[in-house]
Amino acid sequence: MVRTIGASIWIMVGATALAAQPQPIFRNARPVRSCESLTRVTLKDTVVDTAAVEPANGTRPAICRVTATFTHPGAGDRIQIFLGLPLANWNGRFEGVGGGGFLGGSPYGVMGPAARGFAAGSTDTGHPGGRGSFALDSHGRLDWLLIRDNAYLGIHEMTVTGKALVKAFYGRNARYSYFNGCSTGGRQGLSEAQRYPTDYDGVLSGAPAINWPKLHAEQMWGHVVMIRLKDFVPHCKFAAAQAAAIAACDAADGVKDGVIDDPRRCDYDPRRLVGTSPAGCGPFTEADADVIRQIWQGPHRQDGSFLWYGLPRGASFSGLSATGGTPLSSRPNPITLDWWRYFLTEDPQWDWKVLTPGLYELYFDQSVEEFGAVLGTDNPDLSKFRSHGGKIVVWHGWADQLIYPEGTIDYYRRVQQQMGGAKATAEFMRLFLAPGVEHCAGGPGPQPTGQFEAVIAWVEEGKAPNELQAVRRDSSGTVIRSRPLCPYPLVARYKGKGSTDDAANFACRAK
Repeated sequence: MVRTIGASIWIMVGATALAAQPQPIFRNARPVRSCESLTRVTLKDTVVDTAAVEPANGTRPAICRVTATFTHPGAGDRIQIFLGLPLANWNGRFEGVGGGGFLGGSPYGVMGPAARGFAAGSTDTGHPGGRGSFALDSHGRLDWLLIRDNAYLGIHEMTVTGKALVKAFYGRNARYSYFNGCSTGGRQGLSEAQRYPTDYDGVLSGAPAINWPKLHAEQMWGHVVMIRLKDFVPHCKFAAAQAAAIAACDAADGVKDGVIDDPRRCDYDPRRLVGTSPAGCGPFTEADADVIRQIWQGPHRQDGSFLWYGLPRGASFSGLSATGGTPLSSRPNPITLDWWRYFLTEDPQWDWKVLTPGLYELYFDQSVEEFGAVLGTDNPDLSKFRSHGGKIVVWHGWADQLIYPEGTIDYYRRVQQQMGGAKATAEFMRLFLAPGVEHCAGGPGPQPTGQFEAVIAWVEEGKAPNELQAVRRDSSGTVIRSRPLCPYPLVARYKGKGSTDDAANFACRAK
């Protein structure tokens, strides 16, 4: 069975949808030079280090893999750029591929897009690996050039270099350029739209790590609470609270499916667990309930005023508030710890156990004030990107355990205020929230599908996505549940007839 959606074709193999190559823009597009000759191309401030053919492997076609190094004159930085260029059937498009955490990207990230016909680019954004230690120079001081490389310069230089090598290889420019990423990759895509609005025609931004200085300060909040209360909650109690919240709020949308449709409407109080004994745990205490309540509430100042958003009810505590060891203690997320050690305290040996509420508050303010302009990526003024004709699809899982979705909603609302209201914003940018979906993927909710194809159809055919599809599959790949994902603030509501596992029986409506 073959089904056409926008500018792309989806091939249904059994019950499993496999994304095929988008329709090519240029007829019989082929290279005008050999892959190896790209090492002789001269580009400003750039050296093409390697260019070699990766032979075809099974269904994957042959790909020209390129590595280049960009250096800002006199600075001594080295931004590694990775390209994958199809030797045949190039579809006429360039796809920038994002990274995750402190990892700007990788040479492997370009292979999937190149196999689908895209000329694809990625970059290490100036440092190898995924640690945050690059932020400190050899003297233990902040290396602001490498920080800017990672924050936004690296992606831009990759894009400029990638497009130049595409033209050198195929003899013509890419007709359209797209950026595709989740988490850090989602932030990178929005950074491009904010800082370099003509780099890309379309951006797919999943679970974007915007508001970076706030969210990475927030990610230490659960440990501050447990240290202050001298109560390190074991995983079994966290899991019990997560399950209890889902059980209490699951049916609020009229459908009982093991998913909280909108955690903001769930007010489950963890004190209801006090006195119970979850399997493998001792009795649930008032202190346990207080820890959980404050993690859900999110960080606040000592005077009670708001700092940032908390963990959505129904999401896992293990992403950022993990505990373990004997005796039981907190275990911060490694990326979070790198932020505090290498960026905030500039001390690789810094011990988070010294944090008090007052000290936490000071570091939170420092994080925003010192790094907001560089890594915040929350500028709502997208007027130049809109004028360029760019389109953005943002999506975020409601059960995201690492980057809380309310931060993305906060940004989208500010974009609406800046860009002329909800209707004007929807002409070039739309946000979709996925109930029960964890960070970039996973969780009990149906998983979003076709987001990137929706961006392409919007850019190339003017078809704005009025909904996205989300599906849940069993171990054999068979779809066992489907739902529409609606553009915010609309939500999917059951029509009252038919199976609640079929998207056709839901409609996008105002709450």
